[in-house]
Amino acid sequence: MLALLILLFLVIILIDVPPLLRDKMYRELAVFSVLMAIAVLYSLGQFYNWPLPNPVRALETVFRFQP
Repeated sequence: MLALLILLFLVIILIDVPPLLRDKMYRELAVFSVLMAIAVLYSLGQFYNWPLPNPVRALETVFRFQP
């Protein structure tokens, strides 16, 4: 199952990264890389049952301080 997960992320990277590099879209590539790293971290966390932070709590904190 872990091999399938890694294969899925590799396929996504192989599909999305070459056009970004070809078109010299470096900012978009940076954003894609950060979001992909977060996705890999959370996917591996689910697979290995790691204690992960809840992203909804961070959003609640941000929106709680709105005027």
